[in-house]
Amino acid sequence: MKELTSFEGIKCTNCTTPLEGEFCHHCGQSVHSVLRPVHGLVEEFFEMFLHIDGRILHTVPPLFLKPGFLTLEYFSGRRVRYIAPFRLMFVLCLLSFFTLHLAADVISARVDQRHQHALITGSPSDFEDDDSADEVQKDLARKLASLEAARAANAQAGNNAAIATQIDSNEQQSRDNARQRLTELGMPASAASTAATQATASTPKKDEDRNTVDPVNIPWLPASANQRLTQLGQHMHDNVEAVFKGNPAERQEARERLITNVFGALPGTMLVLIPTFALLLTLVYIFKRRLYMEHLIVALHSHAFIFLSLLLIIVAGMLSTWLKPHAAWTGWVLGFGQGALMVWVPAYLLVMQKRIYRQGWVMTIVKFLLIGWAYIWLLSLALAMAAVLGLAH
Repeated sequence: MKELTSFEGIKCTNCTTPLEGEFCHHCGQSVHSVLRPVHGLVEEFFEMFLHIDGRILHTVPPLFLKPGFLTLEYFSGRRVRYIAPFRLMFVLCLLSFFTLHLAADVISARVDQRHQHALITGSPSDFEDDDSADEVQKDLARKLASLEAARAANAQAGNNAAIATQIDSNEQQSRDNARQRLTELGMPASAASTAATQATASTPKKDEDRNTVDPVNIPWLPASANQRLTQLGQHMHDNVEAVFKGNPAERQEARERLITNVFGALPGTMLVLIPTFALLLTLVYIFKRRLYMEHLIVALHSHAFIFLSLLLIIVAGMLSTWLKPHAAWTGWVLGFGQGALMVWVPAYLLVMQKRIYRQGWVMTIVKFLLIGWAYIWLLSLALAMAAVLGLAH
């Protein structure tokens, strides 16, 4: 009673309703003023942080270990102690895609390192497959551009003297092999030397060599829309050309740009996929007479679990990559953990569907397989859309 009597005679400063606690039961405004000393703001910040942290501890473990528990709690009206479904899904989505982006960057960097190592330590081609002087010049220009990119990477890494010497040796050997092939094709030695020198100095002019796509002309669209579609098509064409036909530096830049664009488009694409998945649940369980919002909560919690599992799988893979060279047994343990997580995901979703919709195992499995088949198509479409958006950026 002390808490109630302490507010007797006090009215809400916003709507003048008599207060019965720290918050107005009519408009929800707090009795505490926002004009307070700095230490009060610091205390409020830590109180809010600890409150959120407490909700994390109440939300994440049951989300991962208890299929359908959070959803049934929400259906029962017990929601205050848990993080809201959309916020939970969105945060885990961003974390998982951010970690996946880091893992993709690590893999891309390792592939580039192996390519550069093979380029530096391997023997240069003797141009045996070149049948004309133009092909020899273009092949030599590509090889010298690759070696120049390797030289720049070595300089950025600290100028390893042994690697620099190997690059210089390979460059000189490539020039000699090009001159030898030009001589074999019937060019005099002096002309072959001049042609090899010209190949060294030649650089492709992007604006002149750039292939343009045909303009889009859809009659019922306005001119600005056709122009925009043409521009997106040109971007896609340029990105594909850079990924597969550019020099190593251009391919690396194009891959990084494509990966960044795709992962940037994935969260927005998933926001479209989740309501569609909820609609699919509504159609499959139409005779259960549940509201669409209930199916949406099921979809949000399902995807939150999937993103959490994806995050754990990626982290386990990255830890395995870092720890395996130092302790081989960690690779086996983390690999087993990844396999267990991959098995747990479909098992969790099946049990969750059984507990929420309360049907027999036969009907639950049939509907689970139907939903899974449709979801794979939806996910493939979402990933394709993200890839297209990434290419068109």
